[in-house]
Formats: sequence, structure tokens, C-alpha cells
Amino acid sequence: MNAPYSCNGVQARPMTRRQLLQSVAAGFGWMAFSGVAAAVAGNPTATLPAAEASSAPLGARAPHFKPRAKRVIFLCMQGGPSHLDTFDYKPNLQRDAGKPGQSRGGGAKLIGSPFSFRQHGQSGLWISELFPHVARHADRLCLVRSMHTDIPNHPQAFVQLHTGTSQFIRPSMGAWVLYGLGTENENLPGFITLSPPLQFGAQTFGSAFLPAVYQGTRIGSLRENNPAASLGNIENHLLTDPQQRRQLDLVQEMNRDFLRTTDGHAEVEGVIQSYELAFRMQAEVPELLDLKGESKETLARYGVGETATDSFARQCLLARRFAERGVRFIEVNHGGWDQHQNLETAMRRNCRAIDQPIGALLSDLHSRGLLDDTLVVWGGEFGRTPDSRREDGRDHNSKGFTFWMAGGGARPGLSFGSTDDYGYKAVEDPVHVHDFHATLLHLLGLDHEKLTYRYGGRDHRLTDVKGSLVRGLV
Repeated sequence: MNAPYSCNGVQARPMTRRQLLQSVAAGFGWMAFSGVAAAVAGNPTATLPAAEASSAPLGARAPHFKPRAKRVIFLCMQGGPSHLDTFDYKPNLQRDAGKPGQSRGGGAKLIGSPFSFRQHGQSGLWISELFPHVARHADRLCLVRSMHTDIPNHPQAFVQLHTGTSQFIRPSMGAWVLYGLGTENENLPGFITLSPPLQFGAQTFGSAFLPAVYQGTRIGSLRENNPAASLGNIENHLLTDPQQRRQLDLVQEMNRDFLRTTDGHAEVEGVIQSYELAFRMQAEVPELLDLKGESKETLARYGVGETATDSFARQCLLARRFAERGVRFIEVNHGGWDQHQNLETAMRRNCRAIDQPIGALLSDLHSRGLLDDTLVVWGGEFGRTPDSRREDGRDHNSKGFTFWMAGGGARPGLSFGSTDDYGYKAVEDPVHVHDFHATLLHLLGLDHEKLTYRYGGRDHRLTDVKGSLVRGLV
């Protein structure tokens, strides 16, 4: 097929394999290829923040306006951590413990916190005894004590926290951020999630109808002896790097040849980019996941090697390393916060596991000059009730709970909003999850109403048709 051939004096034109697919069997082979490519790369029609988007799907793009933050580290506490035992001090709840509560159904009694609170820093923020390391950063924290969401059930609330909706499959906030800003390091994924809870599937880090290149890269349990094994298929044991490069060059040349002879297919370009990223990751990711290069002092400061803190400490240290390398959105996960019973023991265990690593992460980011343009966020899908029918536990509460932010343009040393005297409901300056998303995007220089993607006949956004910037947090 490299040269024309003739039959009875009629000269035929050469035909490529793709042209063959388009012509044979009414083009059904070509339809199948197009469907697969579209499924992998997503719908290319989009509204990007920059006046002119980069030709590369993951290329860095200009924000809508000057940002305060360049990246996000989201410390996600799955299960609904109790605001009443961590960052929302309620003296009236302590005073009235044992009295009848207000939860529906009757029979519940108010439960005072088993933990003491005191004020910290020049800002005087009230923080529980469970967080001595985090409390040292009180003047860097922006406590949002008036968060609320729609549904007090884990699957719906957790998915809404990540995607803005509990009803439909939508892109996660990490995917939206990467889609809006691109990445600063072409050799690494722009969105990484560490040890995400598997019961929610890929919704919490998926890209849904956004091109697949914007979905999060999941890294599972970190293995001390072989950290690269935490990321599946990062090593190729069948081909050497030069052999892989030759193989990929062949595939890419075939695709470039196709793009030159057609009007262009953005979905194919997206697939090409994802293959290139996967190849480049092999060189940088294994070294990045290996903590052997960190000093003994740094490892000890985070709590690496200590039974209580090791797992989360490794995640926090990796989050700092990813932030240094230009990863745009990093999610660090910790589960087990659903304390319907055994409140005191479970809370002490959970907070001990995360407090020292988080304190070290904030110190590390600050000392390296990264905290100014890194937005650190801590929180879960909802909070807990001040009363319960059990003597040592708290139930789900979607009407009022606490988040905190640090760095990245969030107002430091601030306690914003409040719940009522017992902590049932946000009553002053309530902040819905949609408002939180709008504010997070604003700190990154993105207008939540302009960051849209056309799908199914309408423009979609992270905040749907809701959400407002909370200017008091900026």
C-alpha cells in the first residue's frame, strides 16, 4: 500500500488501515474505534478558563484571575468526624450533659465531650486536647464552624463533598481543578489520591464526562519495601525503557499520520497524551514514592515508623513531595470516623494517627515557602449530633460541622460562622458544600460560574446552579 497500483489503466490510491475501517462494512469498524476513543478521552467540547487553551490537555492554563493558591492538599476524614470533640467548643453541652436531647424519635440524651478544650495562639482559637500538634498552627488555621450539607448518609454526603451532587455521576473537584488549571509537571499526574475509600468506587476521584485524562490517579496502601508497587502497572517487566519508547513512537506516529489526513479528532489526541504521561511516570514516580531520601529527623517529625502514625504520616510526607513537584490536587485519606459508639477510645486513636503528621506537614510547607500558595483543607462529609440514645457515641449530623483551611489565601487565625449552643445546626454564616467548592475554586483563581463543560446539551459546573463565594474566608 506504499505506492499506487493500476488495473486496466485505472490507477488506485493507497489506503491506510484507518481508511479501511471507515470504508469496509459501512464503516462499522471505524464507529467502534471512535466509540472506544470517546469513552477514554471524554467529550472535547469545553469552556476553558484561559482565552486560549493549551493544545495539550494537561498543559498549564491561565486562571480567570490572579490566584492565591496554586495547588490543594485535601486531608479527607471519611466517616464524619465529630466537630464537638475537635474544633467546635460547646460549654453549654458540657453543662447540660445527660439532659434530654432534641434529635427526632426521642430518648436521646445530650453527651458532653470527654475531651478538654483551650484557646491557642494569638487568635485564641478553641481546639481540643486531641490536636496538640495542629494547635501549634492555630494562627494559620481558618476554622469554618458552620458547614452543612444535604443528606446525613455516608454514600450521598461523601460523594456530594467530592462532586457537588449525591444524585448523579459528576466529575470530582480534583478533576475540575485539573481541567481548569492543568498541571505544572508533565511527568506526574496532576491529580493524585492516596488510599481513597473503595466503598464509594471511583466517583470521588473520577472525571465522569470530563476527558479521562483529568481523573485522579489512585495510589493504594504504601509499601515500605516496594513503594512503586503501590501504584499498579508503573513498572514494565517485559520491555526495557528504549523498547517501550520505540513501541510508543510507532503508535504515536500512526496516530499523527491519521490526524494529518483527517479534520482532527480531539479524543484521539487525549488518548495520545495519556499514553505519553504513563510512559513518563515510570521514570519519576518510583523515586518520588520512595522516602529513603528523607532524613531521619524528617521521618521522625512526621511519625513515620511509629505504629500509631506510620500510615498517615507516609501519606502526608508524600503530599508535601507531590506539592513540591507541581501536582495540582492531592487528596490524603483517613477512614474510621463513624463513632456511633466507643467515642472516646476511637477518637483518641484516630486523632493520634493524624495529629502529628498534619502538624509536621504544615510546618514543612511553611518552612519551604509552600504554604503561601498551597491550600490545605481538613474535613469529612458531615459532623455528629450532640445527643444519642447510646451513652458513648454520636450519630450523623449534616446540619452543622467544622472544616478548616490553612495557607493558599485562606484567612488565618479565623473562626468563621457557628452552630447553635449545642452544635445541632449551623446558625451564623452557614456555609454549604456548594459554597465551599466555590470558595476553593476562587482561591485557585477560578470563577465557579465560568468553569464549565458542555455535556448532554447543557453547561455543567462543580457547583451545579448553586454556590456562592464566601468572601469572609478569603
